[in-house]
Amino acid sequence: MKIVLAGSSHWHAEMHLDAARFCGAAIAGIWDEDAQHARAFATRHHLPFITDFAKILSGPPDAILLMGHPSTVPARARTVIEAGIPLILEKPAASSTATLAALSELARQHQAFISIPLPNRFGPAATAFERLRSQGRAGAVAHCQFRLVNGPPQRYAADGVAWVVDPAIGGGGALRNLGIHGVDAALGLATGGLGLKTVSIENRIHRAPVEDHALLVLEDAAGALFVVEAGYTFASMRPGGDFEWRIVSENATLIDYGERAFCATLDDGAIVELPIELPATRYRLCMSDTLDRLARKAPPATSIEDYVAAMSLIDAAYEKAGR
Repeated sequence: MKIVLAGSSHWHAEMHLDAARFCGAAIAGIWDEDAQHARAFATRHHLPFITDFAKILSGPPDAILLMGHPSTVPARARTVIEAGIPLILEKPAASSTATLAALSELARQHQAFISIPLPNRFGPAATAFERLRSQGRAGAVAHCQFRLVNGPPQRYAADGVAWVVDPAIGGGGALRNLGIHGVDAALGLATGGLGLKTVSIENRIHRAPVEDHALLVLEDAAGALFVVEAGYTFASMRPGGDFEWRIVSENATLIDYGERAFCATLDDGAIVELPIELPATRYRLCMSDTLDRLARKAPPATSIEDYVAAMSLIDAAYEKAGR
């Protein structure tokens, strides 16, 4: 399967390249709005360099992985959708939910394949819980916690994407950028709608234009509780930080710390270690699932509708917090 990576200056570009190669995909080319960056990226990885985005559409690959500045990604995504090319759309794909919703409607009209890479859907606790649920062993969800706290916001400037912490462009701070993974997880596990019980969105350490810490407490229609925590408050500029994915149900407790994960089940008294996939390499699992679904002509695991739903809930949290 041939893939074009369009947007080499995105901070996840290296992870997506690693994932595509891990899955055996052929990289048909590298493109970026900054031609110099794309050329250097392509040269470094011994890949073809594409000068003109239009050339991608005229000689279409099997899929385009599109990432970049939220002000320009929506228009490019529209051209990909209208050209009928399957799309892997990296976040943030737009500065506002309204713009994203318009893309979702266009995708619906064209019956387009758009996959959103939210790789923690493929983490060990999440996948083990889905197996238990398919076996009828999970029971009702009781409470969950999804924490993703990374290093300080200036790391984005160091990566050449300072716009991430400009609220007019990125659409928010740690909650929008990192918390969306936890919000998506909560939406996927919830019964019925999710209501916001408590919202805290603050600058606790860094006096940046966007928040550096957010905590949401949500409750679904069945009374299950979901805590989502996101931040730029981990005391390191290195990749990674403080990570925990916790799912608790009637029959199971599953906890994923990134470097270790386990599952306890009440019905058989077992506590088992789960196979590890580090958060940084979960893009491999996400890419593998996406390419498999493309080959089978199945819908994506995480759709643009899922992305809109998570963005809308985050909008509501910002509004409740007066941000």
